[in-house]
Amino acid sequence: MSLLARLAPHLPYVRRYARALTGDQATGDNYVRVALEALAAGERQLPSDMTPRVALYHVFHAIWSATGAQLEDGSAIEGDDAAHRLMRISPRSRQAFLLTALEGFTPAEAAQILAVDPRTVERLIAEAQSDIDAELATDVLIIEDEAIISADIESLVKELGHRVTGTATTHDEAVDAVSRHKPGLVLADIQLADGSSGIDAVKDILKRFDVPVIFITAFPERLLTGERPEPTFLITKPFQPETVKAAISQALFFHPSRQKQAA
Repeated sequence: MSLLARLAPHLPYVRRYARALTGDQATGDNYVRVALEALAAGERQLPSDMTPRVALYHVFHAIWSATGAQLEDGSAIEGDDAAHRLMRISPRSRQAFLLTALEGFTPAEAAQILAVDPRTVERLIAEAQSDIDAELATDVLIIEDEAIISADIESLVKELGHRVTGTATTHDEAVDAVSRHKPGLVLADIQLADGSSGIDAVKDILKRFDVPVIFITAFPERLLTGERPEPTFLITKPFQPETVKAAISQALFFHPSRQKQAA
């Protein structure tokens, strides 16, 4: 099988990765082209102990690390959309984060690509997650009528560096809370203390302004009916702390209102 035939299925994905890594499609494509030219000319070889996809990313990475990565200055990058926030993460941590979170490689595969050991990859991913959390620190409203669960959620939110600026146990309390302080994130149950609805509370909040919402509920079937737009982030009780933390980071990182505000 020819080199092109072996690599062709993976080219769209390495281009996607290159674009995310460099922050620019044209720049990313240039690096992919240089990698392919180096392979075609015999200047680089696909390591035989790697799958074709891992090997292609490995060669791309060797070229990128020797040139483009040395020219980066994340402190000079402005903007508040997902792409700009990614670019402010240190290059090595960003590479590990993108390879696993975007490209779906295992830490062991990412370690092959980056020519490091898996423990180093796990450390880099943790550093990237920490940088992301620091970038996204915001004010959080918790809508939850069970005191113990509300306290647990508040603790998780604070661990990520966010501020809890309001807690509510009913629809009216939630609406009143946002009238006093606009949150950057809402975490909501759907069945509240006085029989009111967290779904209705969120609807009324979203009428006022755009904000990411994560529903945390023991009754997910009430939201997954197909009769209305369904929430992107829905966590079922009892929940795992790491699941909530990951959802918070993703909801804030990719929420489109941040891109609108940055425009």
